[in-house]
Amino acid sequence: MDTTTLAAFLAVDLLLVFTPGADWAYAISAGLRDRSVVPAVAGLTAGYAGYTLLAVAGLVVIVASSGTVLTVLTVAGAAYLMWLGWDVLRRPVALGTPAEPLAPSRGRIILRGAGTSGLNPKALLLYFSLFPQFVDPTGGWPVAAQTGLLGTLHMTTCALVYLAVGVLARTVLTTRPSAARAVTRVSGVMMLAIGGFLLAERLAG
Repeated sequence: MDTTTLAAFLAVDLLLVFTPGADWAYAISAGLRDRSVVPAVAGLTAGYAGYTLLAVAGLVVIVASSGTVLTVLTVAGAAYLMWLGWDVLRRPVALGTPAEPLAPSRGRIILRGAGTSGLNPKALLLYFSLFPQFVDPTGGWPVAAQTGLLGTLHMTTCALVYLAVGVLARTVLTTRPSAARAVTRVSGVMMLAIGGFLLAERLAG
C-alpha cells in the first residue's frame, strides 16, 4: 500500500477516534476509578482486534449484510452499554478513599473494555464501510494483508488516543473530587444515551 492511501486513512480514522463516544466514556471512567487505564485500553483494543480478524477473514461483509445479525448485535451492544452506564451512575467515583479492595480485577476491566468496543455495532459498520474505500484489490498487496494493516493502524490509533484520554482524566481530575464525580456521571449518562440511541435506532428500523 502506498503512503498516500495510508495517510488518507489515518486522517479519516483520527477524526472518528477523536469523536467522543462509548469508548471515550469507558476510558474516562476507568481512568478515574482504577490505578491504571492500561487494562481498560487493552480491553478496548482487544475488541477491535476481533473485528480486524473478522475483516481479514472476509466475514465482516457477511455479518454486516445480515439484518438479523446486526439487530442481535445492536440490541446486545446497546443493553451492555446501558448496563455499564447504570453501573457507573450507581457507584460514582470517590477519589481519595480506600476503595482498592472493592476495585474490579484487571481481567474484569479488560473484559468490560472488550465488551464495550466489541459489542458496538458502529465498529462493525466502520470496518464494513470505511476499510473497503482504502483497499485496492488490484494492488500489489493481498486484500487480507491490506485489511490487516488498516486494522492494525486503527487499533494503534485507538490505543494511543484512549490511553491519553484516560491518563488525562485521572491526572487532571484526581485532585478535584467533585469534578471527578461530575465527569464520571457524565460518562455514565453518555453510555446510557448511546445505548438507548442504538436500541431505538435499530428497533425503529
